[in-house]
Amino acid sequence: MKKILLCSDGSTFAENTYRYGAWFATRLKAEAVDVLCVTDVRGQQVISQHNLSGSIGIDASENLLNRLVELEHEKAKINHQRAKLVLQEAAQTLKAEGVEKINLLHETGFLVDCLSQFEADCDLVVLGKRGEAAEFASGHLGANLERIVRSSHKPCLVTSRQFKPIERVLVAYDGSPSSQKILQFIADSSIFAGLELHIVTVAKSVAEEVAIARMESAKQWLQQAGFEAVCSVIEGHSEKAIANYVTEQDISLLLMGAYGHSRIRHLVIGSTTAQMLRSSHIPVLLFR
Repeated sequence: MKKILLCSDGSTFAENTYRYGAWFATRLKAEAVDVLCVTDVRGQQVISQHNLSGSIGIDASENLLNRLVELEHEKAKINHQRAKLVLQEAAQTLKAEGVEKINLLHETGFLVDCLSQFEADCDLVVLGKRGEAAEFASGHLGANLERIVRSSHKPCLVTSRQFKPIERVLVAYDGSPSSQKILQFIADSSIFAGLELHIVTVAKSVAEEVAIARMESAKQWLQQAGFEAVCSVIEGHSEKAIANYVTEQDISLLLMGAYGHSRIRHLVIGSTTAQMLRSSHIPVLLFR
């Protein structure tokens, strides 16, 4: 693990996003943490020069336009200063949590559009479950979260509002390519050493042969990698069954595949990934 990209907008989720980012950075022995703050370009667009004369007269229209331009420039300066303060706060928290190498990055535009540029040389993307525009919408995800996770080519850690020390880790395993990536990630990194590792497969019945065989295969793979995991086949609907397991076993981190089906299918029956992110009170590490 060489570098972690941490995205922040200074929302109420930000402080614990930094703490989770620092936890992963220290456990993975990351060389550096890049902190990216993107100022929404819509807040920096200068008012277009429409014909405002109308009944107020040409001189009044020109004065009004000049004033509007001045206000937009002032707003741009304030946004820049705010981004600087957000990045400074992130650096202070990360340093206090033991991270030594921190790169502070500010960009104007849209996070979704510029993410690929900044994640190119990073191995993990960290972002809050909701941003500043959705701080109080507890049943919703951040406006850009799903688009970011869909577009990212790296594992994405979606953090929760409250920080909880990570002691018990759950892998939601379904045998898919993204699930295989999770097992490989566990084997290749030192992050889960000494932690209690659980792995579950959700099936229509706990006696389902395909699910049992899938779980046995994952168990053997992890044993070869040096991990003794608590393995279970659980019955029920994926979202509810996993959520119940998280609560019953006091899980502090969930690993799962992201968006394994088409967008059209999601429109019809919804997405387990999105549903889990909405309902989860713990961080979720997503793999595509």
